[in-house]
Amino acid sequence: MNVEKIMSELQRKNPGESEFLQAVTEVLESIAEFVNANPQYDKAGIIERMVEPDRILTFKVSWVDDSGKVHVNRGYRVQFNQAIGPYKGGLRFHPSVNLSILKFLGFEQTFKNSLTTLPMGGAKGGSDFDPKGKSNGEIMRFCQSFMLELRNIIGPEMDVPAGDIGVGGREIGFMYGMYKKLVREHVGVLTGKGLNWGGSLIRPEATGFGGVYFGAEMLKTKGTDYKGKVVTLSGFGNVAWGAALKLVELGAKVVTISGPDGYIYDADGMDAKKIDYLLELRDSNQDIVAPYAKEFPNAKFFPGERPWGVKCDVAFPCAIQNELNENDAKKLVENGCIMIGELSNMGCTPEAIEVLQKNKVLYAPGKAVNAGGVAVSGLEMSQNSMKYNWSREEVDQKLHTIMCNIHEACVKQGTEKDGYINYVKGANVAGFIKVANAMLDQGIV
Repeated sequence: MNVEKIMSELQRKNPGESEFLQAVTEVLESIAEFVNANPQYDKAGIIERMVEPDRILTFKVSWVDDSGKVHVNRGYRVQFNQAIGPYKGGLRFHPSVNLSILKFLGFEQTFKNSLTTLPMGGAKGGSDFDPKGKSNGEIMRFCQSFMLELRNIIGPEMDVPAGDIGVGGREIGFMYGMYKKLVREHVGVLTGKGLNWGGSLIRPEATGFGGVYFGAEMLKTKGTDYKGKVVTLSGFGNVAWGAALKLVELGAKVVTISGPDGYIYDADGMDAKKIDYLLELRDSNQDIVAPYAKEFPNAKFFPGERPWGVKCDVAFPCAIQNELNENDAKKLVENGCIMIGELSNMGCTPEAIEVLQKNKVLYAPGKAVNAGGVAVSGLEMSQNSMKYNWSREEVDQKLHTIMCNIHEACVKQGTEKDGYINYVKGANVAGFIKVANAMLDQGIV
C-alpha cells in the first residue's frame, strides 16, 4: 500500500476537505505496516474502496420560524460502509457542519463500530442548522422537515441514525414522530429514543461512562486507577456530563468544563449537585458555561480560553474535533498529565498526538475511547428487535465488557517493542481487520 499515492488521489477528488483527509491519513499511516504484510487487501483494492463512501445524500431543509419567516438549511447523510451491518452513526446539528466533517465522522464511525464487535456499519449525517436560541416549536418544525427527506434512505435494517452535537432526546423525539407518521411503523430506526417509547437505559450517559471505563483499563497498565486523580474535561453536554458522573463515582476530582465562551475551573471539584447543573446548562439552549460560576461562586470562569493549561493527572477532550493542539499537549506533558483519552471525535490535532506519543503519555483516540455511545445504541437496537428492555445494571455491564474488550484489542494490535501501547495503531488495525475481512468475503460490490 502506497499511502502517499492514495492520499494524493484522495486530495485530488476531495479538495479542501481537511478534516476528512486528516482522518484518512491517520488511519492509513497507522495500518500501512499491517496491510503491506497481508497482500490480499491490496489485491482486492480494500483501501481504495474503504476510503470512498457508499453514497452521500444532500438535501434542502425548509422550515418556518415563530415569526413566520422561512429559512433554508442543508441536510446530509453520508453512508460510508455497511460491510458488517446496517449503517449506524449520529446526526449533528451545528453551523459548522459540512461535507468534510461528516465524511471524516462517517469514516471514523466505520472503525469505531467495528471495534464494538456489534453488527453495525459506519455513517454520519446532520445539518448546518443551529439549535441555539431556537424555540421548541422551531426545532420541531426543522426536525420534521429534515425527516421528510432522510426517511427515504433509513430503516431498522438499512440505516439507523442517532444523536450527536445539537441532537439530543428532544430532537430524536421530533424526528421519530415524523418518521413514524410517514412510514406508519413503530420500529427501532433511531437510537437515543425516550425510555417510554423504545429507548435504552443509560444511553445518555453511555459515551461518558464508556470512555471512563476505557480510561480505567489504560490506567491499569500503569498500575493505578482514578482514586484521587485530578481530571480536566472540555465540553458540558451529554458526554462531559456522563464522564463526570462516572469519574466522581470512581473517586476522581473533576475540575473543569468548557464551552464556546471559555472554561470553568472549579478547584473544589464537582459533586452530584454540580453535575446535575450541567443538564440545566445544556437544556438552556444557550451553549455557554459562564453561568456555572454564578451558580457556584467558588468556581472561576476564563473567557475565550481552553482548559488544557490546568494542572491535572487525566484529561478527556469531550467537545469537538481538533480542540487540543500541539501547545495544549505540551502544557499537559509539562504539568505531569499521565493520560489523555479522546471523548470527542478526533479531539487532538496530529501535532498534539505526536507530542503525547513522543513523551510516552497514555493517549487513546476517539474511535476507541468514545465507542460506548454507539455500543449502547447497538444494544438499544437489539432490545428493539426483541421488543424487550434490559435493566440499567445489565446494560451497564454489557457496556463495561465491550469497552474492556476494545481496550484488549488495542493492546494486542498496538503494543510496540519497547512496551509502549500505541492506541492509535491498535484501534485502527483492530477496527480495520473486521471490516476488511468482511469486504473480502462479500466480493467486489
